Amino acid sequence: MKTKWISDPAHSEVQFKVKHLVISTVTGNFDAFEAQLETDSEDFVPANISFEAKTASVNTNNSDRDNHLRSADFFDVENFPTLNFKSASFSKTSESAYELAGELSIKGISRNVLLNVEFGGRMTDPYGNEKAGFEISGKINRKDFNLTWNAVTEAGGVVVSDEVRLLINIQLVKEK
Repeated sequence: MKTKWISDPAHSEVQFKVKHLVISTVTGNFDAFEAQLETDSEDFVPANISFEAKTASVNTNNSDRDNHLRSADFFDVENFPTLNFKSASFSKTSESAYELAGELSIKGISRNVLLNVEFGGRMTDPYGNEKAGFEISGKINRKDFNLTWNAVTEAGGVVVSDEVRLLINIQLVKEK
């Protein structure tokens, strides 16, 4: 029998980190997202995992930068209101580690990605809800998804690096 787990947005965060001017890192979040995991085993293997974030919810704590990220230069939120992930495989690599492979779609472009998953454990909250925690990390090249805007500095350096680091801390709630 399949068990469905859904994200608890109050106890989850979806972050990305990008080098700016190659000297510092800018961190951003997607504030509106949903994740689901369906499995029929206690150790979550195998599992079908899906994720969706609303691109207009991008938040770097700088309104000018956020508006630029929402524009056609980056996420083009009017034409592509969501980014999506669908798992192809979820395999256990150690007692608390998994490897998650799947298809990430941004701006209508889909690419296979491989992510590392650290299992934080399971716990029942004070309200009787069973929860499970995971930390997911990985890297993508933003240009693979047509997120190609950049500028060159006077010294010949780039403003935004191609590599984007993903860091997702997710708490799932088991549906009753």
